[in-house]
Amino acid sequence: MFQYRIALAQMRQGASEREIARSHCMGRHKLADLRVLAEQHGWLDTQTPLPEDAEIAAALGAPKLAASTVSTLEPHRERIAAWLDQGVQGTTILGALQRNHGYRGSYSSVYRMIVALRGERPPDVTVPLSFAPGEAAQVDFGAGPMLMHPAGMLRRTWAFVMTLCFSRHQYVEFVWDQTVATWLGCHRRAFEWFACVPRRLIIDNAKCAIVNLLAAADGDDAIHRGRAARPRRADDHKVLRQPPRALPAGVCVWSPWPARPAAREN
Repeated sequence: MFQYRIALAQMRQGASEREIARSHCMGRHKLADLRVLAEQHGWLDTQTPLPEDAEIAAALGAPKLAASTVSTLEPHRERIAAWLDQGVQGTTILGALQRNHGYRGSYSSVYRMIVALRGERPPDVTVPLSFAPGEAAQVDFGAGPMLMHPAGMLRRTWAFVMTLCFSRHQYVEFVWDQTVATWLGCHRRAFEWFACVPRRLIIDNAKCAIVNLLAAADGDDAIHRGRAARPRRADDHKVLRQPPRALPAGVCVWSPWPARPAAREN
């Protein structure tokens, strides 16, 4: 509102629109509209104080947007916001609008609307996970490479990954299946490699890690007797979602050689 007050002050001193426009305060056409508005509200009377910003803003009204700046998705704003809350992807939103609401716009319009809606929301807050040495290990299965099976054919493998939460040391073993026997054997060999057993395991939703199957295993073969780990939800931990594509330094890929005697969590 500052430029409007400056223009009004100059008009009250008798300056013309052309003279005020030379100061680059605003254009001549806009100054002409402002003079008409000022005359209607009596703002050019030098005996009265200049109007406050709120009074000028109320008289001007809301700015009019050009038709090109108004999104064609504005009537669907609330609907798109609800879909975003449900985790629906942008391409799916575009398809639903086209099928159910006759929308003929492009995905770019949907993308701009999604960006605008997300900009109005507070950012997601994350909390870093903190663990003590030996407190926990994260365990999961992931897709492994194609390897030659002893039967003489290429077969898909699975990568068993155990990560110590404190040191981030990893044990990786490629196996042919995800059976309970393989699952338990991988744990045993991982514990032998680390020369330690963590106090608890954080297990993703692997089918072979269902609690009742672990409880049905023989006591001598159980992963940690009396402490069968429950599968965690996917959003409980996001550090280990899949095996690394390139194994970093300090990762053990299982081999038939004996494990090292020293503990790995130090």
